[in-house]
Amino acid sequence: MQITNRIHFRNLRGDIFGGVTAAVIALPMALAFGVASGAGAASGLWGAVLVGFFAALFGGTPTLISEPTGPMTVVMTAVIAHLTAANPENGMAMAFTVVMMAGVIQIILGSLRLGKYVTLMPYTVISGFMSGIGIILIILQLGPFLGQASPKGGVVGTVQNLPQLLSNINFGEAGLGILTLLILFLMPSKLKRIVPPQLVALVAGTVLALFLFPEPEAIRRIGEIPTGLPSLQVPTFTASEFQTMLIDALVLGMLGCIDALLTSVVADSLTRTQHNSDKELIGQGLGNLASGLFGGIAGAGATMGTVVNIQAGGRTAVSGLTRAFILLVVVLGAASLTATIPMAVLAGIALKVGINIIDWDFLKRAHKVSLKAAMIMYGVILLTVFVDLIVAVGVGVFVANILTIERLSKLQAQDVKTITDADDQILMSDQEKELLDLANGRVLLFHLSGPMIFGVSKAIARQQVAMEDHDVLIL
Repeated sequence: MQITNRIHFRNLRGDIFGGVTAAVIALPMALAFGVASGAGAASGLWGAVLVGFFAALFGGTPTLISEPTGPMTVVMTAVIAHLTAANPENGMAMAFTVVMMAGVIQIILGSLRLGKYVTLMPYTVISGFMSGIGIILIILQLGPFLGQASPKGGVVGTVQNLPQLLSNINFGEAGLGILTLLILFLMPSKLKRIVPPQLVALVAGTVLALFLFPEPEAIRRIGEIPTGLPSLQVPTFTASEFQTMLIDALVLGMLGCIDALLTSVVADSLTRTQHNSDKELIGQGLGNLASGLFGGIAGAGATMGTVVNIQAGGRTAVSGLTRAFILLVVVLGAASLTATIPMAVLAGIALKVGINIIDWDFLKRAHKVSLKAAMIMYGVILLTVFVDLIVAVGVGVFVANILTIERLSKLQAQDVKTITDADDQILMSDQEKELLDLANGRVLLFHLSGPMIFGVSKAIARQQVAMEDHDVLIL
């Protein structure tokens, strides 16, 4: 297996243009996700640089753009919140260690060639937890969007404090957030092809804020972002803390696998190519391992960046590497230019991402497809938002599999037939029919066809009374 991704320079112009375009989109998204996670804007930028670089270099999808995404940010936010609450001194370093551990898990999954199994999950479950993640991202951005700090307690804390948030709205910041959403929703499609709406919203909101609120303390802004390489910190933690970190890493790693491979499928459909799932997981793992080492948040394949890259002409990993180098220049030398960006603008960008993550199409038609499928999806959404992602996925997969087994059992039970005389529905030779007629009802023939699962045993057991009335049973 080739170590690096598909790299050649026959499409250099298209790859460079695709990389530049993807970098323009990645900048506001990385800042927004970094701030939303609680790690800071610099961590979002480092995540965009390192995950994007290593996934492009060693991954298995040439056109995939990898960076912090909405789903990964939601989990990262929860990881940072509970680790820093439990251990204020080492919590942030522990959170970045979780990112590294998630990367190692992804590398192991890819090395064991388990990539093709990662996305073998019922669509109702995938749709449910993605929609749940979108709702979480929206709820968590309500505080900054309204000009206030995010309440403690995550989703539940924000919902409980919603009356207080609404009664203490900072109308200046809320106005900037609304302006951001209006630009993102209403910007003409023709203009979107020329310049990303996220960048337009970021620049417009920042410039307007500088005119309306020239005083630095008038509204909440990002503030100074440290330039240069981050300092390394080795965390210390107990065995019980390590267990918590391992569970967090499993969630983050598995979500990253699903997020990346689903985006790889999108890239395949646009480029008519075939990605390498196992290699992609190794590339994603190396990216998250490097990101956590340098204080970056976790990332995965980003659908928006990938689609824009392909539409702009990107066809090889050179586009992803170009994007990473452009963002690296921003991190090392131009990060100070972002200090005046209002937090409400970033909240508006992240809130729009949350809206996009929700699977609106399936929500509209789920009840038409199947009532049981709709109930699974709604249940997974509620569990994701108010309980836990692991519980949501575990319960969703379990219930979906039980329903699948029930459906297959009913279908296969139709192929279980008991015969005491020649039956035209069963293919039998003339000799077999003659022997069965000679038995005069003393022989019971059990006819089974096709593959059978354990659920069919109930259909066979129902024939027990018929078995007792015959001298011989033939399967």
